[in-house]
Amino acid sequence: MSHPMLSIVIPAYNESARIEAALERVMTCIDEQGWDAEVLVVDDGSKDDTGEIVQHWMESFPRLHLIRNPGNRGKGFSVRNGLLQAAGDIVMFTDADLSAPMEEANRLMAAIAAGADVAIGSRWMDRQRQTIHQPLYRQFFGRCFNFITRTVMGLPFKDTQCGFKAFRRPAAQVIFRLQSIERWGFDPEILFIARKLKYSIMEVPVTWGHDERSRMSYLKDGMKMLEEMGVIRYNSLAGRYDAAIAAMKDTSGMVTAPEPAVKNVVKLPSHLQ
Repeated sequence: MSHPMLSIVIPAYNESARIEAALERVMTCIDEQGWDAEVLVVDDGSKDDTGEIVQHWMESFPRLHLIRNPGNRGKGFSVRNGLLQAAGDIVMFTDADLSAPMEEANRLMAAIAAGADVAIGSRWMDRQRQTIHQPLYRQFFGRCFNFITRTVMGLPFKDTQCGFKAFRRPAAQVIFRLQSIERWGFDPEILFIARKLKYSIMEVPVTWGHDERSRMSYLKDGMKMLEEMGVIRYNSLAGRYDAAIAAMKDTSGMVTAPEPAVKNVVKLPSHLQ
């Protein structure tokens, strides 16, 4: 089978309450839009039956795959693990709550078709596209965190944390091999790396509906992300990214990455394939 045009990665941790609804919406969208797409759900060491639900759905959808992390490693690890094993020409990730409707992937793909190497969804470029607004305290903390991120990391984007991003596959293979942050703070790092590599990044407004079941704590996780930004800046000043990038250059000076060895995708029994 030829590789798909689009790979959709969904990180999932203890998502048994909403993964089935998410898969139904994603699969319906793929069918309605006529996308040539695969879906990879990355189970981040769930203690519930998230993985079993996905495996049940795999019986009906041959391009749905399950990847199991070696324990609970964090959203950043999950996204990296999925995208590095994705086969699509365009690879993207979205949160399991589908706060951005799956149809909005068309906006990311249009940005990449227009020349971007990386397309990032934004909740703040056009607030009229927010269907369900965050509580005021989450908006306040989110804006404060984004301001600090832009200042400390030198990132010129209105929304670095939106869990809806797409990449040309060659760019993703390089960016995510350089990623070191494995939990919530990975978004600024991958954008920082993409800018260091001079990839074209386009921010596009997307429809967004806040989900009250979000597990992120702006106080606890926000403080951790600030700490991780310090780690990113230190790694950059210490030349660690530059050294890793130099090690990935081929004889012509191009930064390239080898094709991934797919190791963690859960396969269906042969009689169900």
